[in-house]
Amino acid sequence: MPRSLRSLAIDACADPDVIDVQALRLPPGMPDDPTWWMAEIFSFGSAPGPVRALMALRQTLAPIVGASNTRSSREVFAVESADDREVLAYEHDRHLDFWLGVAADDGLLQLTTVVKLHGWRGRVYWAPVGALHGPITRSMMRRTIQRTAARQVLGS
Repeated sequence: MPRSLRSLAIDACADPDVIDVQALRLPPGMPDDPTWWMAEIFSFGSAPGPVRALMALRQTLAPIVGASNTRSSREVFAVESADDREVLAYEHDRHLDFWLGVAADDGLLQLTTVVKLHGWRGRVYWAPVGALHGPITRSMMRRTIQRTAARQVLGS
């Protein structure tokens, strides 16, 4: 498998229901630390307004389908493991297991999401989340790359 397509997230789940891989080119001179990228992409304060509104809605609706609503901490995803190019976060809940891999190498920023749904709650929860996941993920990645590039210009 080409280096830019492998993922700890894909390797972590033997029988996934969802695999989503988003990759964007990084401009020259961008950081290559995947832990840094995970923190930047998923920091609540740096998310676009609509994403913050959706997360607030998630916090309100999560208990209805039996999902936890504990994502109010500053660190949205804690790194569980890492290799030379990627960090992996894992979340378990009654309704799904969720792996998130963030890699930054070979001039690409890659975000891999793997989901294993549990029963009807997982399917109900993932229906709206899955429809929005790809576009929101790409938007957050683009926004983070643009903010990082702007900081580099201002810092130089």
